[in-house]
Amino acid sequence: MTLQPQLILASASQRRQQFLRDLGLAYTVHVADIDETPLPNEDPAAMTQRLAEAKAEAVAWRLQAAAHEQIIIASDTTVALENTIYGKPVDEEDAAHMLRALRNRTHSVISAVAVLRLPDRWRETRVNTAAVTMRDYTDAEIAAYVASGDPLDKAGAYGIQSPGFAPACTLDGCYAGVMGLPLADLGALLALLGVNIPHDPAKVCEAINPFLCCARRSGQRTHVDIVVR
Repeated sequence: MTLQPQLILASASQRRQQFLRDLGLAYTVHVADIDETPLPNEDPAAMTQRLAEAKAEAVAWRLQAAAHEQIIIASDTTVALENTIYGKPVDEEDAAHMLRALRNRTHSVISAVAVLRLPDRWRETRVNTAAVTMRDYTDAEIAAYVASGDPLDKAGAYGIQSPGFAPACTLDGCYAGVMGLPLADLGALLALLGVNIPHDPAKVCEAINPFLCCARRSGQRTHVDIVVR
C-alpha cells in the first residue's frame, strides 16, 4: 500500500481551511510566521508570489526532519490599485480608508499558491490575477460593514462573498482566487504531485460561487456581472 503524502496548510485562514475540507483533503495546519512587508517599489504580483513561497519555505524548515513525504500548501492574496498595495487593515479606520479608495473603481486581486514537497524540496507556484470592479456603495454602508468586523482580516478590507455588503459589481477572473485560494490552480499543482483530490475543484468552487467556475472556461477566466439585491 502506497502511503499518501501528508498535506500541510501554511495558513490560519478559515476560508482556505474550508476549501481543503470541501475538496475532501485531510491536512494539518502549520502557520508560517514571516515578515510580509513589501520591498521598496515591489511589483504586487512579484510580492504575492514571493510571500506565498516564503510561507512554504518557512514551514519546510520547521518540518525538514520529516520521515515521510509531506506537501506544504501556502498561499498569499494581494489587493492592488494602480500598484498601491492594500493588505489587511490595521484597524477600523484603515479598513474604511481602503474601502473608500476602492469604491467605484477596478482593482487587481492577485492570489499565489505554492506547493513544496518534502523531503526533496521540490516547489512549484502559480499566480492568478483577477480584475474586480467595486460598486458605488455609500459611506453609511462602509461604516456598517466595518463595524461588523468582517473586513479586518481580509486583504483590501473586503470579502467578495460577503452577502450583507456585496462590494463588487463585476469580476473578471477567478472567484475562488479573490476569496484567497484559486482552486483550479491548486488542483493542477497537487495533480503534478500525484495527490488524489476526492472532489472536483470546479464543483467545490461552484458550491460557493454563484457563477460558472472559471476552470470550465477557456483560459480559466470568466467575466461576471454581480447583481446586488
